[in-house]
Amino acid sequence: MSIFRGAGVAIVTPMNADESVNYTKLEEIINEQIDGGTDAIVICGTTGESATLSMEEHRDVIKAAVEMVKGRIPVVAGTGSNATATAIQLSREAEENGADALLVVTPYYNKATQKGLIKHYSAIADSVKLPVILYNVPSRTGCNIQPETVAQLVKEKENIVGLKEATGSMSQASKTMELCDGNLELYSGEDGLVVPLLSIGGIGVISVVSNVAPKLMHDLVTEFLSGNVAKANELQRKALPLVDALFCEVNPIPVKTAMNLMGKEVGPLRLPLCEMEEKNLNVLKQALAGAGLL
Repeated sequence: MSIFRGAGVAIVTPMNADESVNYTKLEEIINEQIDGGTDAIVICGTTGESATLSMEEHRDVIKAAVEMVKGRIPVVAGTGSNATATAIQLSREAEENGADALLVVTPYYNKATQKGLIKHYSAIADSVKLPVILYNVPSRTGCNIQPETVAQLVKEKENIVGLKEATGSMSQASKTMELCDGNLELYSGEDGLVVPLLSIGGIGVISVVSNVAPKLMHDLVTEFLSGNVAKANELQRKALPLVDALFCEVNPIPVKTAMNLMGKEVGPLRLPLCEMEEKNLNVLKQALAGAGLL
């Protein structure tokens, strides 16, 4: 059984004015996401500013999300780190606190070898019973999980079941699926490539756009999986202006800005993330207005 099928939101971490985590607002936006049709909450990922959360905050935010969701949809906890021991600690804590699955990014900065990646992910998988989704985003981490490595991990570790694919390479994604004999839960990590990933056997997306348009992204995946490819393509094209605007600066700067413009009051970013450049802010405002979100 899949962890989820459809659109999981890579949800932001709302902050108070003093940059502490705003748990009241987190519960509010989680409820809005569920009401909007989102199929899973992906907490403490890149969009959730996980790199600037302390270990204690990371643990507490995941625990809070599980409690707020109340079992209505799966909670996937981001527990990756550039240190294997840290990733194991975060993963164990997420399991203890009731998460349904883990999203584990490749070790960043270290630039591990493929042998190192196998050892890293194997150690994490052995430390927990939860299903694990590998997260491959080499543009951020400087580390690319090769298809052969994914296939070996999926074959050798029963609880390594999925891949969030954000390489931008359809040929690599296709080869990965081929080597895994289809025994891989493939999720798009790029909102602009959802339909192409679904066409090679993907079952969903872990989406930034869902923060501002959950129904759009849910419907996009649902239409494709229901066999209505033409409608899914139409929704993919409709989403593209939002996708472009939400990635005109490094994520999650634009999406958090967008939510504040929409009146959701998710608060400031933590440094080194900062306010948008004026020209990009205007692009974002235009895209939100064009989508009827302002």
